[in-house]
Amino acid sequence: MASVWESLVSVHQRIVQNGDKRTDPWLLVFSPVPVALIFLVYLGVIWAGPRLMKHREPVDLRVVLIGYNFSMVLLSAYMFHEFLVASWLSNYSLLCQPVDYSSSPLAMRMARVCWWFFFSKVIELSDTLFFILRKKNGQLTFLHVYHHGTMIFNWWAGVKYVAGGQSFFIGLVNTFVHIVMYSYYGLAAIGPHMQKYLWWKRYLTSLQLLQFLLFLLHTGYNLFAECDFPDSMNAVVFGYCITLIILFSNFYYQSYFNRKKQK
Repeated sequence: MASVWESLVSVHQRIVQNGDKRTDPWLLVFSPVPVALIFLVYLGVIWAGPRLMKHREPVDLRVVLIGYNFSMVLLSAYMFHEFLVASWLSNYSLLCQPVDYSSSPLAMRMARVCWWFFFSKVIELSDTLFFILRKKNGQLTFLHVYHHGTMIFNWWAGVKYVAGGQSFFIGLVNTFVHIVMYSYYGLAAIGPHMQKYLWWKRYLTSLQLLQFLLFLLHTGYNLFAECDFPDSMNAVVFGYCITLIILFSNFYYQSYFNRKKQK
């Protein structure tokens, strides 16, 4: 046991010592332990929540959901603006962009919005809690839990090691998609009378799939091109996007083709 603990301590030391010194002082960044604890609490809530709610009435969260979803729209719009402006002013390349590890104003601006993007993924774990409180347990699919649970680790690593560079492309596209997505959820939360205006749900899923295809092409290109950006990060994103494309494609098929056949 002592040797196992020593190995874990050694791995932890390597992880914390090799990070971006600019972002180390920021909330939840220095060590992977806080994010791991958040993930374990998240899994605990998923396990215990439905059991605790089993004999209770669903909680009416209409006002909370309206406020939450439109707040996420505003946060996503802010991050989209920051990713766009910081990359534009820095003359970022879409094909190959190394990380600027300097403390220049633009480099720090990009690093800060990367942190906000990571932290937004922590906030988005609330989506799962709201499903549980409203007894929408059918929404607690493998896709939902996998996507929410893994994104906090992916972007913790992004802020810890590559806060900028090629990472900006994922943040830029994903924040745009989330502006659309949380707008949909916010409108849906207003009430059933809004459903006639929400015919575009199918296209929202298509937009989500399109973003993963863009990420796959973007990182795939950089895996085989000469670019001063870690191949390990590109490889992780490439593999992760493949899993999301498979899962979202299955969701799309089950929701819009299989259900139509059953009708």
